[in-house]
Amino acid sequence: NTQKDLLKVELDQLQCHFTWAPQRENIDLDNMKQRLEDSIHLDMQYKATSYNQLAFVNCLQGKYVEAIQNLEEAEKLLRENHEDEFDERIIITYGNYAWVYYHMGQLTEAQSYLDKLERICKQFPDASRYTAMIPAVSGEKGWLLLNSGVQYYNEAMECFEMAQKKYPNNIDWNVGYAIVLSRLEGLSGATESADSRNSVNQWRRVLELDPNDAEAMVQLALKLQVFRQYEDANTLVKQALEKSPGLPYVLRYAAKLYRRARNIEKALTLLDKALKMTPKSAFLYHQKGMCYKYKIQTLKKSQGSKGSGKIDTLINDCKECFKKALELKPSFILAELGYAHICSINGEYCEAEDIYSKLLELENTCPENKQEIRFQFGLFEQNYKHSQSNAIKYFLEGFKIKHDSNSRNNCRTHLEKIAKNPQDIVAFCICGIIHMLDGEECFEKILEIELGDAE
Repeated sequence: NTQKDLLKVELDQLQCHFTWAPQRENIDLDNMKQRLEDSIHLDMQYKATSYNQLAFVNCLQGKYVEAIQNLEEAEKLLRENHEDEFDERIIITYGNYAWVYYHMGQLTEAQSYLDKLERICKQFPDASRYTAMIPAVSGEKGWLLLNSGVQYYNEAMECFEMAQKKYPNNIDWNVGYAIVLSRLEGLSGATESADSRNSVNQWRRVLELDPNDAEAMVQLALKLQVFRQYEDANTLVKQALEKSPGLPYVLRYAAKLYRRARNIEKALTLLDKALKMTPKSAFLYHQKGMCYKYKIQTLKKSQGSKGSGKIDTLINDCKECFKKALELKPSFILAELGYAHICSINGEYCEAEDIYSKLLELENTCPENKQEIRFQFGLFEQNYKHSQSNAIKYFLEGFKIKHDSNSRNNCRTHLEKIAKNPQDIVAFCICGIIHMLDGEECFEKILEIELGDAE
């Protein structure tokens, strides 16, 4: 036991997936595993990175033999593709080997990888005995955090920034940095602000380094669409589809662009094509559900009850897509909210309310999800239950979560619409809470009394 304890002290000093690891309960391991396997199967650019992450997931699931096989594949790829910088790139893989063998109880094997790391780290001036925080290590850490969930995006961004400082022309770190900037902007609700130009510039930088990167083209196209540069966005997405018509990541983001542009049939065609290649993608099923939801809402507006037969079929198709997304990724809150919304449209209010109530109780989820749950529940109360007091309650709950996001902005916008009458005591209280959060308690007490009287 003493040998194992001493070895654990040394392993804890490593820079690798097992020491960076986000809390296990914050990761949907099955979904992460599926995404990594899809990435490897489709021969994506970052196979060694994917194999290292897959080894980590397999080890967490107690599949140690598979984890070692994953690391062997990663090592082989690094030897083949990065011979000149093999020692820099292998640090993380060797660290992961040591941890997996430790979990297997093979302490001698674990120690042998620490010995290898010690020999490698002597080359780097600022290295400690077993590890070196060099750009290759920072970048790999960024990829793991980026794949682990929204709560780790800021830290992932810092890792890519650190990696870029020394190697500003490295395509891997530039792509990672562009992805994390885009995601953070989307979450913050700053999609049309000056700040969101950062990701536009970063995607342009990626295309300078690799003009044939079809995924970068379609990601830049999505950003330009937000800035209403529709012609440039359409040109880029067409180029991307010409260059990589069989790449699911290009198809999925091109579909998103066409869905936003209300070209729903084109979006559905691309999503179906992508699903043939990655049939276990929860993201693709969710996007397909969103397309059907738009078709349902459009048909209801244009045809009303005349289109009821078509609408019923679309509702069933839509529900099936959201259900499939949830089956593949049970923690997919946006798919669950999508399903609840379709139940509302279909008059299944009890089922919708049950879903919203269950989601309200979630503690271990990011602020953006908590805000979106409350925003959607507020809309349900306002539009389907016709209870303004409950709608205000949930919009306020979402707005009070102090985290910049689209969902928080939406809560605020709906509260401001309700509060248009300055002579109304409810409107006065809402305005007070929005503009004077410091005086929140006082306004809330008055509002509580007024809403209670109104019901």
